[in-house]
Amino acid sequence: MYNVIQVIPQENFTVIVYFEDGVIKKYDAKPLLNKGVFKNISKIEDFISKCAVINNTLAWDMSGNYDTYNCIDIDPETIYNSSDTISDPLILN
Repeated sequence: MYNVIQVIPQENFTVIVYFEDGVIKKYDAKPLLNKGVFKNISKIEDFISKCAVINNTLAWDMSGNYDTYNCIDIDPETIYNSSDTISDPLILN
């Protein structure tokens, strides 16, 4: 099971995602921003301010109440298996 414990959104529509097992991934959300519900976070202000850990994964809180049903979330296995692993989150090249 892949459990996300922390997320840090970046100004370039990427998110640093910390997993429970100590792995750190850099998830690029740009390819999603013009599709379906992801259009709701296509403004950088919304992308950053609504980014959260909900349902043990990277999510965007659409209600402001951390509602597990009113959020946009990404399957943690997808993030884990398709994103770049980074060893130092301060180096975000």
